Amino acid sequence: MLRHEFQPGKLVIGLFLVAAGVAYAGDAGGLWVTEWFAVIPLVVAGLVLAGVVAGINGAVRRRRRAGRRSTADPGPEISG
Repeated sequence: MLRHEFQPGKLVIGLFLVAAGVAYAGDAGGLWVTEWFAVIPLVVAGLVLAGVVAGINGAVRRRRRAGRRSTADPGPEISG
């Protein structure tokens, strides 16, 4: 299996969508009653949180990549 980079934003939205599915499955199974509009805030909050997590992840990756580049290649020395 090929390795791929970890994307925590997709993990977060996946967890929220699973929670929404569990809410509807519990309603379908007769365990509880889930109103049709109850899952909308759950999914929207998941999308917002996933966007924030993905943005932070991207910023951290860019910063690490820039840090590696600057230490790996110090460039020409300038004597003054």
